[in-house]
This record gives sequence, structure tokens and C-alpha cells, in this order.
Amino acid sequence: MNSTAKISCRHLWKVFGPDPLGFLKRHDFAPGNDDFKAEKAIGAVRDVSFDVMSGEILIIMGLSGSGKSTLIRAITRLNDPTSGEVLLDGKDLLKCKPEELIDLRRHKMGMVFQHFGLLPHRNVLSNVAFPLEVSGSSRDEREARAREMIKLVGLEGRESYFPRELSGGQQQRVGIARSLAVGPDIWFLDEPFSALDPLIRREMQDEFLRLQKMLKKTIVFITHDFEEAVRLGDRIGIMKDGYLVQLATPEDMVTNPADDYVREFTKNAPRDRIVTLSTIVQPSQEMPAGEPLDGQMKIGDAAARVLSSNVPLPVAGEDGQTIGVVTRDAMIAALYPGQI
Repeated sequence: MNSTAKISCRHLWKVFGPDPLGFLKRHDFAPGNDDFKAEKAIGAVRDVSFDVMSGEILIIMGLSGSGKSTLIRAITRLNDPTSGEVLLDGKDLLKCKPEELIDLRRHKMGMVFQHFGLLPHRNVLSNVAFPLEVSGSSRDEREARAREMIKLVGLEGRESYFPRELSGGQQQRVGIARSLAVGPDIWFLDEPFSALDPLIRREMQDEFLRLQKMLKKTIVFITHDFEEAVRLGDRIGIMKDGYLVQLATPEDMVTNPADDYVREFTKNAPRDRIVTLSTIVQPSQEMPAGEPLDGQMKIGDAAARVLSSNVPLPVAGEDGQTIGVVTRDAMIAALYPGQI
């Protein structure tokens, strides 16, 4: 991931109702809940602004009805936003003509959804090659590319299978291969693994991380599962009632929730795999002897050593210099907040 924004959303609104844009204008683009009720309008996405950096996995999550799926459809203009800006490499997608948008979807964007959307009368090879067929590639070109993608997702040898002959996890792999066939810069995934059994879901998360390590795509990933978000995301955005309540790294979100809603959302988070020693380090006048622990180490990896020690242990920063100590009490408080 680098510091260049691939996608920028600015004051994005998606309102459903008889006159959405007029509704926003009448209320100076700051309507309250009473305004929505009075005019029977629904604010599915409300004044959302954020950047997705190049090579980043940005997770958007929230409960059912929070607006997360509407947001991704607004960004991709599957549903046109009511107001705002969506910039892709600085180009405003809301000002694109239909033919420009089609071209962007065919060559810049890959999309994977919860329901695999495979064509039942086409085999694996034909399903994966389909977007290239639509874009006008020759049969030899599209089938060669499709075979590469099929191999990439671990389905080599199943090119002639039909969707009904595949497991749910295999069908989702076909969907992923198809979305990658056009070589997209940006990958949009809307709850792609939520219909899968837990074991298969874990395997698909592993596959997703493996692919991202190789391909380094810019990714917007929708989920309602916080553990999945923590495992996959560089940053997490939590939505409620159409608003983006907080956007932060998993560690920042767990240790500094923006409000009670986020606090409740993250209360069962696997803190041992999220919080680092640098977050719970304490200053000390006297630094204990011994090799310091790495401040970037997750507290779960250091817990046994810290909890079995009768004295504080030194912790080093990124430059290798000791930045403080971690104590047994601090470790217990981090692992079990509010319980001691």
C-alpha cells in the first residue's frame, strides 16, 4: 500500500424517495432524521467521505441496513448516487458518460458478490472468459487468459465442469477468477464469503490473502463479520444508518472506538491478534535488562512471556531503541478490558 489515493469519495449521498436531490437541496445537504421521516425519504448513504489508498484493502462493515452494500453500489455507479463525488485516479465517475463507465467497468473494475452469479449453462472456462468475450477479445486470447486465472485460484483441471458440479467454495473461486480476468485495478467484493460454511470461508480468506499478496490490488471489501474484517483489512470503516461512523486501523478501532456503537461492535474482537505491545507500553525511569520485545508484536504472541514474568519487560520501537516497558497488569487489562 502507498500513500496515493486510488478512490476518493466526497460528501456522497444516496437518498431514496420521490425527489432525492430536491430533498437534499431543501435541507442544505444536512437533513436530520425528522426531515427524512416527514418527507418519507430514506438516507441509505449520508454524507460519506473517505479515500482508498493504492494497494489497500479497505473493509466497510455494519449491520444489515447500515448502508454498506448501497455504498459500494454507489461507488461503482450500479446505483447512481444522489449527490457527491467519486474520484477514480482523479476522474469523477459521476460525470462519466455511459460508454465511459462501461469501459471502466470492463477494464478497471472487478466485482465479486455474495451470490456467485455464474452462468449455469456455461462451464468454468466459459464463465471465467465471459467478461473478455463481452469486451471483444478473440477466443484464443480470452481462453488463454481464463486458464491463467483458473490456475491462479486453484481450479486447474476443472475447466470443463459446470457450476452445479462444483462446491460453494469452488463456485466462489470461479467468480473470483472471472472478476480478475480483465486485470482490474480495483476490486469490489460485497460479502463474497458470507454464504459459505465456516471452514470453507476460512480457506477462501486464505486464498484471498494469497492472491492479494501476489496481485496487490486496491480493494473495497464489504462484510458484517468483524473477525473477517480484522483478518483481511488494512483499515475498517463502520457504517450505521447510512453514516460512516469511524474509519481506522483495526487496532485504533478496538483501542479507541469512536462511540458506544463502535465499542459494542468491537467488544468481542480478538484483541490478542489486533493490539500491539506499542499500544500498551508504559514509560519507565529504570529500564530492565534483557533483549527487548518488538513493539509491533501482537499482545497474544507476547502474553505467555509477559504473564510469566515477575518484573516488567522492555519494549523496543521500530528503530530498535527501547521505548518503555510492558507489565503483567497492562497485559491483563489489554486482553480482558473492563474485567479487572
